[in-house]
Amino acid sequence: MIKGMVNDGVIEPLSSPLCSPVELVKKKDGSIRFRLYCRLNDVTKKDSYPLPRIDDTLDMLTGVKWLSTLYLNSGYWQVEINPKDKKKTAFSTGKGLWQFKVMPFGLCNAPATFERLMELVLIGLLGDTCLVYLDDIIIIGRMFEEHLEGVPQTYGLGCWSLSWNACS
Repeated sequence: MIKGMVNDGVIEPLSSPLCSPVELVKKKDGSIRFRLYCRLNDVTKKDSYPLPRIDDTLDMLTGVKWLSTLYLNSGYWQVEINPKDKKKTAFSTGKGLWQFKVMPFGLCNAPATFERLMELVLIGLLGDTCLVYLDDIIIIGRMFEEHLEGVPQTYGLGCWSLSWNACS
């Protein structure tokens, strides 16, 4: 797992007095998610950016007859960390001491940061053309033609890697 994360540009080695434990968490599809349990969360000022409420999202689907779902591949890992903050994500394994180059799972502000970023990327499309909840994007349409028009409008996601087997 560590070798793959290094090869994918997710982590890099470092020398630091900081170190947090990690957890391996099973995902819905059976694969393993590497989650940083960071004491940093205990001293982090919490970001109160709101996540979408499920009842609001369901209300927006009223009358929608066509939808496509896009799922970002390890979405958090597509968000770079400020270089001065990388050392705060230090963790150790039997293979050494590492730091994240991208936003790890487990940081308390990761969901709010990611939701804000996705809403900025999709600004002007939310509600009418698509809905977003973290790394899930739903392209919507009340008529087939309307739905087809919405698909290319989400091409601003072109810089993001999609998990094609999870899209529908």
